Amino acid sequence: QVQLVESGGGLVQAGGSLRLSCAASGRTLSNFIMGWFRQAPGKEREFVAAISRGGYSTSYVDSVKGRFTISRDNAKNTVWLQMNSLKHEDTAVYYCAADGTVRRVGVMSRSTRDYDYWGQGTQVTVSS
Repeated sequence: QVQLVESGGGLVQAGGSLRLSCAASGRTLSNFIMGWFRQAPGKEREFVAAISRGGYSTSYVDSVKGRFTISRDNAKNTVWLQMNSLKHEDTAVYYCAADGTVRRVGVMSRSTRDYDYWGQGTQVTVSS
């Protein structure tokens, strides 16, 4: 089992920044593709970003490209999501997730169904 705990959410004004953290325990994250998803009220959970096992490849949903950055440090068993130039529409509960499926190098799923472990979520609210 892998336990994931997100932190760093909060209330920020539009144009501001937040950095979300995801700390893992139970197993090392080095064998997992890591992703961030978000869910706004009344909306389905959507993919935000993912990072490959070694941290050399990343993937982002179009709406956050150029504003968000996903990173990881396997030695610290931690994944981050740096969120800059935040917009009101970024308001959501953000979830960290781990995908343990063996995949080709550079291949990262954007589907919630492919992620095996999830954190409890952290609320991000962007005021307009």
